[in-house]
Amino acid sequence: MVEASKFSDEQIAYALLRTVVGVNLMMHGVSRMIAGPGEFAAKLVMQFGHAPLPAWSVWFFGLILPTVEGLFGLLILIGLRTRAALIAAALLILVLTFGSSLLQDWAASGTQLTYALIYAILIFLHRYNSWSIDTWMKRP
Repeated sequence: MVEASKFSDEQIAYALLRTVVGVNLMMHGVSRMIAGPGEFAAKLVMQFGHAPLPAWSVWFFGLILPTVEGLFGLLILIGLRTRAALIAAALLILVLTFGSSLLQDWAASGTQLTYALIYAILIFLHRYNSWSIDTWMKRP
């Protein structure tokens, strides 16, 4: 007789998708931090030069974005405060989509819609978040 697996396919699939999304977001931030947040911010200011946003706001956003991406990605990767981190990351994608739409960069906006869908799926299926620090912390 075959013994039932301790974890369901849904739990395994959720853990794999959550960790891939976490690594992706974390590495967005880490790679930008390695290159230098000031350099990234300067590129954003140039990119948004014709957008109706003050340069100082684009610069400030460019300075903090790598840290925010890295932190949210790490939280999602390890499954700590998973639901809150996913909601925050979805709101971040909302802000990034707004910026891409201001630039009329529809390719980037389309990619960001894919991220938004994946975040929504992870939030919707959060009940399967078994392989995580959140679940480990709830155990007696």
